[in-house]
Amino acid sequence: MQSKPPLIPTARYGLVAIGLHWLLALGLVGLFGLGVYMSDLPLSPTRMKLYNWHKWAGVAVLALSLARLLWRLSHRPPPLPAAVERAMPGWQKLAHHGTHLALYVLFFAVPLSGWAYSSAAGFPVVFLGLLPLPDFVPVSKALAEVFKLGHATLAFTLAALVLLHVAATLKHQWVDKDGLLQRMLPGRR
Repeated sequence: MQSKPPLIPTARYGLVAIGLHWLLALGLVGLFGLGVYMSDLPLSPTRMKLYNWHKWAGVAVLALSLARLLWRLSHRPPPLPAAVERAMPGWQKLAHHGTHLALYVLFFAVPLSGWAYSSAAGFPVVFLGLLPLPDFVPVSKALAEVFKLGHATLAFTLAALVLLHVAATLKHQWVDKDGLLQRMLPGRR
């Protein structure tokens, strides 16, 4: 059995990266909850209002994801502490990198598939009720059904990966006690 790395101070993410991380996390949790709630509502003005809010928030998450990706590409994240890296089996390192890559892909795939679904269903996206966004697929009932299923599947996949990410973080915090969570928490440097 490998010994656990000692709790040591680690290099932290910068304030912009931390802010983008938590804003995106809150947006994703809110969007997922709203999406699950509204999908079973009967057709009504309330349901239509919630669908619009969901679309607006989806566009905001898409923009936030782009900002986060650009920030990530221009600002290297802090390396894993050497003791943590040494203690991680190869499969965990692979899961760590694979999960992060999949999350970034889904940050874009989920809102874009929702936008495509809305376009194919004939309901344009008008951000905040002011800015009409272009439809990038033709109106088609058959295509709308494909994008509806795709959007739901991708959203539930994203939710599962977020839960996996949280579970891994909690494992590092409470089982490994390696201080890894501190890298992404706001507060003292």
